[in-house]
Amino acid sequence: MKALNRIAWIFAVIAAVIILLACISLLIGKGILGFNHAVNFFHAANSFLLLAIAMFIVTKKCEYKNDK
Repeated sequence: MKALNRIAWIFAVIAAVIILLACISLLIGKGILGFNHAVNFFHAANSFLLLAIAMFIVTKKCEYKNDK
C-alpha cells in the first residue's frame, strides 16, 4: 500500500505542476507544451487529481480493513 500511496502523491504533484503551467500560460498569453487554451491544462490536471483521489481512498480503505 505504501507504493500505491506514493504513486498517488506523484499524480497529485503532477496535477499541481500542470495547474501551475496553466497559470503561467494565462499570464504570458501563449500556449505551453502545445496546449493553446488553458482549459486543456485543467482537463489534464483534473484527470491526474481524480486518479490521485481514487488511489488515496483505496489505500485508506485497505488500511482500515487490515486494522480490523
